[in-house]
Amino acid sequence: MQLNLKNSLVVFDLETTGVDVARDRIVEISIIKIIPDGTEEVKTHRVNPTVPIPPEASKIHGISDEDVRDCPTFKDIAKSLVKFIEGCDIAGYNSTRFDVPVLVEEFLRAGVEVDFRSRRMIDVQNIFHRMEQRTLVAAYKFYCQKELKHAHSAEADTRATYEVLQAQLDRYPDLQNDMDYLSEFSSKTKNADYAGRIVFDEKGSEVFNFGKHKGCRVLDVLQREPSYYSWMMNGDFALDTKRVLTQLKLREFGK
Repeated sequence: MQLNLKNSLVVFDLETTGVDVARDRIVEISIIKIIPDGTEEVKTHRVNPTVPIPPEASKIHGISDEDVRDCPTFKDIAKSLVKFIEGCDIAGYNSTRFDVPVLVEEFLRAGVEVDFRSRRMIDVQNIFHRMEQRTLVAAYKFYCQKELKHAHSAEADTRATYEVLQAQLDRYPDLQNDMDYLSEFSSKTKNADYAGRIVFDEKGSEVFNFGKHKGCRVLDVLQREPSYYSWMMNGDFALDTKRVLTQLKLREFGK
């Protein structure tokens, strides 16, 4: 089924040095940009992460230090990527929890400010898990009746994610071919930061989603325990999480 688009949609996938949103780096990124008239543009980049790629990561995606030695760094391509995805809605597989937060971190390290919060975010994995409970390889076989060759190649996974989303719309009449609906349907929580360390509760207040203050309003914690802000700012948290925390502190306390 062709997607019913109001804005262009970018479907993307990352291969990385690991699974830590705050510390790990991109080694490959692939983006399919679907224009509302159905035409597509594809960009795929190998990226020098500027840090060693652990052997266990290379075993998964097949990309070694030698493979990316002469590739551009993310900083080299950051501005062109921002321009390519400007104004687009965003889709991916497990993208809400991993790919989007990692991508935002890389942009921030490169000195490029991005804010995707006004974009519609569609997580194909969440749709799949709500409907069937499987993985991308199984999803591709289930929905598309094909074997996913070259799994953990960014472009192959990106193409498979796009095809699965189309097939999901064909399979489930209750799924509306509308980006607002799909974004809401595929969201498990409403995050204030991309890593999901701070989320919105049912009243729309920002609350911590981890640790000893999980479920507590951020502003209440900062008021009664001001040192918690410093602890987080000096800790191993994502740059975007620190940015959101600082914005909340300034909004409430002005300093």
